[in-house]
Amino acid sequence: MIKNVLSDIGGVGIYGVISICLFFTVFSGAILVSLMMSRRTARTLSELPLDDGEKIFPPKGVAHE
Repeated sequence: MIKNVLSDIGGVGIYGVISICLFFTVFSGAILVSLMMSRRTARTLSELPLDDGEKIFPPKGVAHE
């Protein structure tokens, strides 16, 4: 049924090309953003799912990474 509906729409082939181009653009942008961010930002973002919102500071005299 969907095949019949889509065949009745004129120029439906262009939607596939547009969707592939949009996907490629968004995917490439995500790769570029992840490669351009600093290691510190990447580490902070990677720890967010495990963070419960409380900041625990190391005691004085202990070196922080």
